[in-house]
Amino acid sequence: MGVKPDHWIRQMALEHRMIEPFVDEQMTKGVISYGLSAYGYDIRVSDEFKVFTNVYNTVVDPKGFDEKSFVSIKADVCLIPPNSFALARTVEYFRIPRSVITLCVGKSTYARCGIIVNVTPFEPEWEGFVTLEISNTTPLPAKIYANEGIAQVIFFEADEVCEVSYADKKGKYQKQVGITPPKV
Repeated sequence: MGVKPDHWIRQMALEHRMIEPFVDEQMTKGVISYGLSAYGYDIRVSDEFKVFTNVYNTVVDPKGFDEKSFVSIKADVCLIPPNSFALARTVEYFRIPRSVITLCVGKSTYARCGIIVNVTPFEPEWEGFVTLEISNTTPLPAKIYANEGIAQVIFFEADEVCEVSYADKKGKYQKQVGITPPKV
């Protein structure tokens, strides 16, 4: 298994629709960077956010998630309250090949501000928009900029394909379109 370089990512994105829309270069001028990098792809956060709130005094329960736990926002900038959390989704839609697994890690620009994006894999044959988990670990409100970079995806290709892919097991987050809350 090895990390895949930019030319492999480009080929998979263009020939196999692995990433759509695909930005073939690193965009950096006046934005938090996104697009193709040497050994990965910097994904963008869309303008759709679900910010956690305690207005209804609900309990966060992954087995019985109450959608009143958050407020939906559509904006160019999202403010995450101090020591709080938001869900968002990527601009990009992914189709992961059967021989590939990815690791999605937060960008250092945000991490240096105390904003953490959950580290998560995209399993073989998973498909959809990525639901992002963004934590503001600071005692101050934090800004997230829509349509700019939020995390980097690193691609690993296996020497052999897996026996059971995410599609084979009919994973609960397969082909998700919007921001998807937890499911059991």
